[in-house]
Amino acid sequence: MLKFTLPALFLCTCTVASSAYAQTGSYPIKAVDLRHVELTDHFWLPKIETIQNKTIAYAFRKCEEEGRMENFVTAGDIIRGKTPRTPHVRGKMPFDDTDVYKIIEGAAYSLVNAPNPKLDAYLDSVIALIAYGQEPDGYLTTWRTIDPKNPPCNWVRHGGGRWFDLGSSHELYNAGHMYEAAAAHYQATGKRNFLDIALKNADLLVNVFMLHPQGNLHLESPGHEIIETGLIKLYQITGKKEYLQLSKHFLDNRSKLQPNNGAYNQNHRPVTEQDEVVGHAVRAVYLYAGMTDIAALYNDDAYRSAVNKLWDNMTLKKMYITGGLGARHDGEAFGDNYELPNLTAYAETCSAIGGVYWADRMFRLTGRADYFDTLERMLYNGVISGISLSGTEFFYPNPLESDGVYKFNQGACTRKSWFDCSCCPTNLIRFIPYIPNLIYATDKSSLYINLFVSNKAEIDVADGKIGISQQTNYPWNGKIDIALTEVTGAGKLSLKIRIPDWAENRIAGGDLMSQASGAYLYRFADDDASNSYTISVNGKKVSGLVKNGYFVLTRTWKKGDKVTLDLPMQVRTVEANPAVKDDAGKYAVERGPLVYCMEEVDNPKGFPAHTATPAFSVKWQPKLLNGINVIQEKTGGKNYRLIPYYAWSNRGVGKMKVWYEE
Repeated sequence: MLKFTLPALFLCTCTVASSAYAQTGSYPIKAVDLRHVELTDHFWLPKIETIQNKTIAYAFRKCEEEGRMENFVTAGDIIRGKTPRTPHVRGKMPFDDTDVYKIIEGAAYSLVNAPNPKLDAYLDSVIALIAYGQEPDGYLTTWRTIDPKNPPCNWVRHGGGRWFDLGSSHELYNAGHMYEAAAAHYQATGKRNFLDIALKNADLLVNVFMLHPQGNLHLESPGHEIIETGLIKLYQITGKKEYLQLSKHFLDNRSKLQPNNGAYNQNHRPVTEQDEVVGHAVRAVYLYAGMTDIAALYNDDAYRSAVNKLWDNMTLKKMYITGGLGARHDGEAFGDNYELPNLTAYAETCSAIGGVYWADRMFRLTGRADYFDTLERMLYNGVISGISLSGTEFFYPNPLESDGVYKFNQGACTRKSWFDCSCCPTNLIRFIPYIPNLIYATDKSSLYINLFVSNKAEIDVADGKIGISQQTNYPWNGKIDIALTEVTGAGKLSLKIRIPDWAENRIAGGDLMSQASGAYLYRFADDDASNSYTISVNGKKVSGLVKNGYFVLTRTWKKGDKVTLDLPMQVRTVEANPAVKDDAGKYAVERGPLVYCMEEVDNPKGFPAHTATPAFSVKWQPKLLNGINVIQEKTGGKNYRLIPYYAWSNRGVGKMKVWYEE
């Protein structure tokens, strides 16, 4: 691992607050955060450990080499009158500060279950650098402090002072990621050193945009959303209502001024009137996540109605089968309805991550499992495809086809070690250690099991505490053993176990009736009624109520109770709605939550086309791609091999396909 050292000048002591993470919001369902969950999983734990042991240090080293750390020092020297000989901004993006913030966020989450004193001390050193670059009133965007008349890229308008050209300056985007990271660091460590920096900056924004706005500044819209969810994180920690009000203020005022590109920035209509996902896909899903927060925290029906319509449009007309979001390289944007090309798909890694954050909020707002069905699709396919198995190479776009020639990935046909715009690598770092936050959730009378991941957890419920464990080899096998390891003071409790959509013969949350009527984006092309599931309690099969996609078991639980969910995993073929022109007459292959693909390295003589109905078999290959189930397909007398989509392009450049001619 990189030796975590910085000059002693920047080491600081910090006040320590209670580690309690105050939840003052009003989501009806609360996430069980990762401090209460210990992963033992054979699929996810190695991926998190790769981030912890390799990717975090790798990315921090890149930030040091490319001047992201130096920018905070240069800004601080200028603030203190120690003007450097050449006061220039290092890096090429106005949001380079956020790379540092996002790595801190992921590193903070990683410290919860993998304490690392050296990394902890290094984070304090980096946070001291950030504090050094913060202006006395709380302002913090290093490029504008260093040289405001010369932005680091040509798409930010020259003009000088703060808040000029909010559509492109990324000042508020920088702040939003800072708040997200500071909240995570405080949650993980109990330290206030980063939190206090964020609060000082947030107080400045409240003063500038709400209390004492100049001209129309109070109507300016953030060009790249995330400030909205960041402010709400600070509100949930502090209870300071001005942060929540400012978040809603930014949302309410979108479209009232048009300085920043309309639909590209989701600034074309008031947010409560938007019903189609448009524009830059990452900005969009960050916006919709913030809107969902407002729908929950204000119990706002207009916001609730809008996010419902936007979600339906995205999942029924604009989402790739991998959960990828964004059809066009031009503008990194959603396309028209059913515009989902494969070779030129954009499907940015960051947009899938943002989709997960939004889906989790939609679940916590509604209690419906179909949001987690889509979240799982994104997680196992469109998110982790963005990082190599080694942890140091990355996809920016995630296409569903490659010809081995088209350089779709910022000038490469495979993953790259870094980018001038390194938002995707650092977003993966902040997100993957966060995944344990998604496994469980609670409401007043229920414990939700949303993801099937081997773990041990201690969870506070309304009338006491539940100790719970999962043992599973998911996603390779569909058997999940759930044990109650502790029951303290708990009366009747509903255990709600998500039944994945694929186990009920549907895809992406649509019901069977809508799929039969044509109101679907994807559906199973085969007719496999045997793909049923069973649930047993203490060894006896049970039947029960399935509500909102959850199998509900309500009883007075006792220590030692065991529940087993068995999800048979057949290989299934999938077809797209005929309106998706690029997929017409083609099929894709899934097994459980995983989308599969074919690579040239396994199929050097080509991929199947216009052949008879395929036959499939599954074989575990422990030494291939860190251990995977391979699907063998026999079609028209020929044999083909498929691997999980997330693992493609780890063996060199070559052709790849997700969709095959029938």
